[in-house]
Amino acid sequence: MRILVVEDERDMNSIIVKVLKKAGYSVDGCYNGEQALEHLFGAEYDGVIADIMMPKMDGYELLRRMRSGNIDVPVLFLTAKDTVADKVAGLDMGADDYLVKPFDFDELLARLRVITRKKSGVKSNIFTVADLTVDVARRTVTRGGVETTLLPKEFTILEYMIRNRGIVISRQQLEDKIWNYEYSGSSNNIDAYMSRLRKKIDGEREDKLIHTVKGSGWVLRSLNEE
Repeated sequence: MRILVVEDERDMNSIIVKVLKKAGYSVDGCYNGEQALEHLFGAEYDGVIADIMMPKMDGYELLRRMRSGNIDVPVLFLTAKDTVADKVAGLDMGADDYLVKPFDFDELLARLRVITRKKSGVKSNIFTVADLTVDVARRTVTRGGVETTLLPKEFTILEYMIRNRGIVISRQQLEDKIWNYEYSGSSNNIDAYMSRLRKKIDGEREDKLIHTVKGSGWVLRSLNEE
């Protein structure tokens, strides 16, 4: 999943970005609402973590412009303000959650999982296809009851595919969702990751789950369920 962090305190911004990347997210960071809008109109995100008090454009104005521009990405506000009136103002404007500074990063990750689940209509952190199970919260993958170890990018690709099971995913979609805003590498990287992922998930099994759709991309599905 791809997350945008909007925080003008550069040290805090850097820490949040590092925590999210370690948790397996693709992350872009910026320092005010104007920069955030440029990112949001240029790429697709699954969630936004935004401070409220920022220069040039604060979090409230950023949220107002997002919603007026039909950008319905879930927004988690970070703020030092903890009055009921401040929380109500943010929620009434269309924010999805509110976290008061200082906060625990485990709580931040948990709240992020909740708002992104609500957006996708999913009620659980556990996804299954045939005998494949992906636990997003624990970041574990099992196939046929046997746990498989994935590299962070491999897990992120698999998570995106299983969240969109049965849907053909293009190379461009993977680049947009898995790599950050500044990514300019070769698309061959995707082929390499997909090749390793298929070996780990499918191997020599008869029921293949990761399929290439020639000229279109890849799809995760069980042929036995069709």
